[in-house]
Amino acid sequence: MTGPTADTTADPHATVPVVVAIDGPAGSGKSSVSRATARALGFAYLDTGASYRALAWNLLDKRVDPSVPDAVVASLGDFDFAIGTDPDAYFVRVGATDVTEAIREPRVTGAVSAVARIPEVRSWLTERFRSIMRDTAFDGIVAEGRDITTVVAPDAPVRILLTADEEARMARRSKELTGESAAAVGEALRTRDQADSRVVDFMKAADGVTTVDSTHLDFEQTVSAVVGVVNDRVARTNETTPRH
Repeated sequence: MTGPTADTTADPHATVPVVVAIDGPAGSGKSSVSRATARALGFAYLDTGASYRALAWNLLDKRVDPSVPDAVVASLGDFDFAIGTDPDAYFVRVGATDVTEAIREPRVTGAVSAVARIPEVRSWLTERFRSIMRDTAFDGIVAEGRDITTVVAPDAPVRILLTADEEARMARRSKELTGESAAAVGEALRTRDQADSRVVDFMKAADGVTTVDSTHLDFEQTVSAVVGVVNDRVARTNETTPRH
């Protein structure tokens, strides 16, 4: 896994990167909103879900059954993947293969929840996510995905739960998946919610997590709301941080 792909030079006197952790259910728009937020703030962007999808793709490519935990864990030893964190140069690779688009295929979507439920997989990837957040050359990083606010980055200065009601999430997902019927999209969304809820309660904000409900907001308004939360939290953190 790699860090930013852009030509960035870290300031040796820079402070610790600001971590913005964003969680939320499928169809809430967290990936697109997180990426746009990172771009607006000049931060890096980490899509943690893409890493689970890359692993699921790798298992399917090697004909390893993703529903067999021991086989999945054994595959981690030679799981060679990289993910770009520059919001303007995003990519996902497994070995020499660009899988940025392939990891969104239905067969991968169908396998990823089983992979993500395996504790050893979550621990293995969590350590890599933390390393990326710690070592980024950007001033900050927007990291999004399941349990990012509670397990991966529970101490992040900015933690957000991005949500929307089921009807709004279905409408947004339908736009992404052209050719799928509304009924099929709704069923897929409910199935995904049920599967993900076995891993983490992502519908309820944990203590210290700010909820942004985008049900009645368009994309630009949602990004603006999230950026506002980030700026407010960072300002408050700076006010309470002792100066030397």
